[in-house]
Amino acid sequence: MTDLLEKYIPRGAVKPVFELIKRYNVHLKIVNERVTRHGDYKKLPNGGHQITVNANLNVYRFLITLIHEIAHLVAFNEYGRSIKPHGKEWKHIFRQFMLPFIRPEIFPSGLLPLLAIHFKNPKASSDTDSNLSLALKEYDPPNDKNYIFEIPYGATFRLYNGKLFKRGNKRVKRYECLDLASGRIYLFNPNAEVEFIK
Repeated sequence: MTDLLEKYIPRGAVKPVFELIKRYNVHLKIVNERVTRHGDYKKLPNGGHQITVNANLNVYRFLITLIHEIAHLVAFNEYGRSIKPHGKEWKHIFRQFMLPFIRPEIFPSGLLPLLAIHFKNPKASSDTDSNLSLALKEYDPPNDKNYIFEIPYGATFRLYNGKLFKRGNKRVKRYECLDLASGRIYLFNPNAEVEFIK
C-alpha cells in the first residue's frame, strides 16, 4: 500500500496516511477521472469503508481529497448518519486530520498560507475556495481548458458534457451564464474549467 501511495501523494505524507487507512479499515480505490467529483466515501455492506479518489489529481489535491473522505468516514462513525455531510462535525475532524500535513515537508511554501486560511473553515470542496483551487491548479499537467473568469464577457464556452453557454455578468462571487439550448441562466464559480469557443 505504501508503494501505491507514493505514486499519488507527497512522500512525507505516505506513512501517516497509511496509518489512517489501517486505523479506519479503508479500502482505497483509485479510479478514472470523474468530472463532478474528486473523491467519495461509502460504507460497505460488510462493515468496511470504501474511499475512491480520482487518479488524475496532482499529489497535493489527491492528499486533500483523501483526508476529506476519511473525515467523512470518521464523522459518520462518531456522530451517526443524521449529521450534515459537510457540517460542523465533519469540518472539525477534517481540520484536525489535515493540520499535521500542513507543513513545508509536504506542501510547497506557496500553498501553505492558502491552506492555513482554507482550513480555518473548510468548504465542501477545495474547488469552491477560488484562491486555493487556482494555486493547486498550478501543479496539474497543462491542458486546453480555461477558467470562467478568463472567458470574455459575451463569449461562448463548452462544458465537459458538450453544452454551450454564453458568459454574462459577474454577481458577487459567481458568473451568470446563458445556456444556449434552453435559454436558462446558470451560475458558475469563477474557477470552473471550460473550453473557450473562439
